[in-house]
Formats: sequence, C-alpha cells, structure tokens
Amino acid sequence: MIEVSVPGWQECRLEHLVCDFNGTLATDGVLAEGVAKRLGQLAERVTIHIVTADTHGTARDVFHNLPVSLTRLTPGGEREEKARLVEELGRQKTIFIGNGANDVDALRHAMVSIAVLGEEGAYSQAMQVAQLVVARPSDALDLMLTPKRLIAGLRR
Repeated sequence: MIEVSVPGWQECRLEHLVCDFNGTLATDGVLAEGVAKRLGQLAERVTIHIVTADTHGTARDVFHNLPVSLTRLTPGGEREEKARLVEELGRQKTIFIGNGANDVDALRHAMVSIAVLGEEGAYSQAMQVAQLVVARPSDALDLMLTPKRLIAGLRR
C-alpha cells in the first residue's frame, strides 16, 4: 500500500495501480525503458493491473515475467471497461495511469490519476481530467515510488 497525506486535500491509502499499456507504458508494443524494473518495485506495495486491447499483440510476452495482472479489453469498449475496473477495485484505493481518449473516464474516477505525454502524445481531455501530467511512463511510476513527489504535485 502507498499511504500519502496530501495537505489541503486528503489522506490516500492506495492499493491498486491500473495502467494502460500501449501509448502509456509502451510505444508500438515495446515497453519503455525502465518500466519493467519500476513495476517490479511497485508490485511490493500495490497490486498492478495492466489493461489493453493489445493493438500490437505483444502484451502477453512483455508482461509474462512481471508481477502484474494483465486484462485484455474488447476493442471498441476500452473506455467503459477501464472505468468499470477502477470502480470494481474501488475509486478511493486506485491510481490510474493513461494517455488516450479511452482513458478519460478511468482518469476522472481514480483517486489519483496521471496522464503520460509520451512519444504518442496524450489526448487533450485526458490531460485536462488527470490530476498530474508527466512526460514519460517512468516519471509516473517514480511518483509512486517516491510518494513525497505525489504530495508535492497534489497539495492544495
């Protein structure tokens, strides 16, 4: 669990990390540098859920040795499925990381939401509803590995 007390906002007890795969953690189906190591470190603190329609067909191979739960989404229904997963896990306990149009509802509903600009860019509405916006997926994961960074970005 990641526990943070954000001045002017609230106390967070985060148990689940939900991440979009392509465009957020990966480009063209290839995991960004340093992400695998960080996911391994975070798995000691939170349960990690990777969600994807697997556009490039690489997700199973990419994550087979990592301590994550991989959920393949129905193409065309990704937006609703991602938001539903956040609801099922519990909004108050969930961090969501994404970048696309189909991530907007999950970003809006998660306790902590992070949009990743990345090599593919980010959907403008995803950036508007996310609480934090970072350049790279490693930056997003580092926020959770170093929770004082989360506090610095979220304090009111």
